[in-house]
Amino acid sequence: MPRKRRQLNTFSLSFLDIMACGFGAVTLLFLILKHDPSTVSATESDTGTQWEAAQLQADMTDGERQLSLLRNSLDELEEKLVETQGLSDRVLDDIKDSRRELSAQSDPEQQLALLRKQVATLEQQTADLEDAGASQDLRPFIGDGDRQYLTGLKLGGNRVLILVDASASMLAETIINVVRRRNMSAAVKRQSPKWQRALRTAEWLVAQLPARSQYQLYTFNTKATPVLANSHQQWQDAADNITLDAAIMQLKKTLPTGGTSLMNAFAVANAFSQRPDNIFLITDGLPTQGESKPSQSTVSGKARAKLFESAVSTLPKGVPVNIILFPMEGDPEAAALFWQLGLLSRGAFLSPSRDWP
Repeated sequence: MPRKRRQLNTFSLSFLDIMACGFGAVTLLFLILKHDPSTVSATESDTGTQWEAAQLQADMTDGERQLSLLRNSLDELEEKLVETQGLSDRVLDDIKDSRRELSAQSDPEQQLALLRKQVATLEQQTADLEDAGASQDLRPFIGDGDRQYLTGLKLGGNRVLILVDASASMLAETIINVVRRRNMSAAVKRQSPKWQRALRTAEWLVAQLPARSQYQLYTFNTKATPVLANSHQQWQDAADNITLDAAIMQLKKTLPTGGTSLMNAFAVANAFSQRPDNIFLITDGLPTQGESKPSQSTVSGKARAKLFESAVSTLPKGVPVNIILFPMEGDPEAAALFWQLGLLSRGAFLSPSRDWP
């Protein structure tokens, strides 16, 4: 009897053992990889570091804010400290002054010595000012716009002659206005702006005279006349305030009229026994006649220039002539000729603005 052939079974026990072992190995490997403690620890470590960094950043921000507040507070404290120091110094100075005053009051001898020292200092300062020719004004004078100065004019001198043009042209700056005002009342003529400027200028000059000097004030048109009656060829003391005020008051009563003779005005300088050492001329242009009235009713510019040259030739030599010119319409050569006179005589020339003095 033939032997039965043994049948093969693919799912034998050995095969199943092998498969079970393989699945077990895979499962074990999966568990090892999934639950690796090193991986979990790294992740948790990264998260903790970020949180700590955020906390540190917040602390730094808060610290910077607190530092800024402290700096502002420090600046305020320093400002208050400076103010306190200033007040402290001021209080200390006041205390020192008070102590000195109390000490002086308590000691009559010391107070008397202090007063003597102050008097000596004031006397020395006064002497220095007088030597420099800067003594106080003889009479007060306040001009509009605080213009109490004239640059270049030499206001010193022992004998000062002031000549004020009182011709009809001093009524206005244009010929047509001169003609109009010439036919108006005396009160209107005296209030003419140009004439008032001339009066204020003369008053300013008188106020600046040195106290130890002498002066004489003349007006001139076709002839020269002393402002003070019966004072021809007589010098007046500048320290005599009564006479000086009377001269100014009389000058303000003068009425501009007639032509202009500069030769007769300059002749006054030669009439004094003691000639002037400084001359001030207040005028508005070249002369219109010589010693006497011209034969013609009109005078050309060329003829006026010749009359000017003739008048200048009569001036005493070596006497400075200071010219204050209020320009007149139609007299273009006046400024140049008067400027030349001031230059050659070592005087000065000035044409002030309308708001002076």
